Amino acid sequence: MARTTSLIPEQRRQRILRALRAEQVLSYRQIAEMLDVSPMTARRDVAALAEQGRLTATQGGASALTRMISEPRRSEKAAANIAEKSAIARAAAARVSDSMTVYLDAGTTVQAMRPHLEEVEGLTIVSNDLGTIRSFLDHPSADLICLGGRLDRDNESMIGRLAALTLAELSLDIAFLSSSSWDVRHGATTPVEAKVDPKRAAHASATATVLLAGSDKFGTYAKYRVLALDEFDAIITDDGLADADASAIEVAALERVAATPRRADAPGA
Repeated sequence: MARTTSLIPEQRRQRILRALRAEQVLSYRQIAEMLDVSPMTARRDVAALAEQGRLTATQGGASALTRMISEPRRSEKAAANIAEKSAIARAAAARVSDSMTVYLDAGTTVQAMRPHLEEVEGLTIVSNDLGTIRSFLDHPSADLICLGGRLDRDNESMIGRLAALTLAELSLDIAFLSSSSWDVRHGATTPVEAKVDPKRAAHASATATVLLAGSDKFGTYAKYRVLALDEFDAIITDDGLADADASAIEVAALERVAATPRRADAPGA
């Protein structure tokens, strides 16, 4: 059988993750047939995803990861789901208007909002994310507030009580929060305790709170709960979320946006 080379490794791996959300367990043979690749390539893709903590490698294939023990490094996140992140970021940025005070949580999906906010005037951008703050240095009019706190080196962001204390002194129009794991029962969760307080403080200080989370993260949960899904005013995800899962999310403002190949929309995402 002729092998297809049309998918890059990350695209193949996203297909594996989507299939696992539906099937829970896949054999190497099923993965190889689904992707039209060799069994060796299927094993390499599963091994890479397991190393990133995105699935569990089994003796004969892979199983879906339910509990997230740790988060991938920022460099790994930056290479994943670029088109989906751009679509989510574009929809999120459409909610921002002139003169708003906006909190941008740490994460590559939230940072992907930057190019869509170029023409918005009089913004005050508050963020705990070093990459996000850096990306706004050339914005023509934005006022920048960078939160202090303990540095999370792997994700290049500020976490902990000091970051939360600063947020408690601010009045935000809208807070865009990220999450490494989310599901109906547990809500938005994180494996890092020190991330909880800043996220909750942003929610408490904001008139509206919006969750930006890819469908590939849905169905997983971590040790520490941030917010229940119905505590968000809106959730924006990509169109990979199944209809049944969307129906189970009791949030009126759930928005599923179609990913496009316009990868240039999300530099550094």
